[in-house]
Amino acid sequence: MFIPLKDLNPHRRFPIINVLLICANIAVFLYEISLPPHLSKAFLMANATIPARFLSFLDGNISFAGAFVPLVTSLFLHSGFAHIAGNMLFLWIFGDNVEDYFGHLQYLFFYLICGSGSGVLHVLFNLHSWLPALGASGAISGVMGAYLILYPNSRILTLVFIFLVPIPAFFILVYWFFLQFIAGVTTLGAVTQGGVAWWAHIGGFLIGMGITWIAKSRAKVQLY
Repeated sequence: MFIPLKDLNPHRRFPIINVLLICANIAVFLYEISLPPHLSKAFLMANATIPARFLSFLDGNISFAGAFVPLVTSLFLHSGFAHIAGNMLFLWIFGDNVEDYFGHLQYLFFYLICGSGSGVLHVLFNLHSWLPALGASGAISGVMGAYLILYPNSRILTLVFIFLVPIPAFFILVYWFFLQFIAGVTTLGAVTQGGVAWWAHIGGFLIGMGITWIAKSRAKVQLY
């Protein structure tokens, strides 16, 4: 068992957007748990991504906003303390340097594109499901994919059983993606009963890698 705790890659600028994203997620979660159970459920259902709503939109039974806006709003919802703690830890570890590379406003757009794109992939794999999908995992997966492209050799201080070990980011991120991919493949064709949206993780990671690879390639071309 190992838990990443901190990256050892310094950033040049204060990651204001990353900090604000973490604060926004925490604020929304605190609002969620302050609501009575029936209102909390209604709030989640209204703002979570529900794949079957996209079919309802195509049939003319629901508005565009009702189907598509939750691709963004769902990124700020979490189902419990462990869910938000894990997501915010990974965003804190990997987000600052990615924001450093893209710049503040571009990083915000990058984050939202990865998150909404991961939601679309989840929808495509679960078109008939009425189960709500929520959490920042898809967007954070995109941040992790970007980190793999940008800083594969950066060391991540990791808790390995009871020891703190600096491990290359490449190993941690590739291993993490491998676990998501295997889990996603094993759920293909299964009836969804809830749990982790594996394909949102996979999609977000690949989108993040792709955008960052293109951005990095263009930057090299401009240098020449």
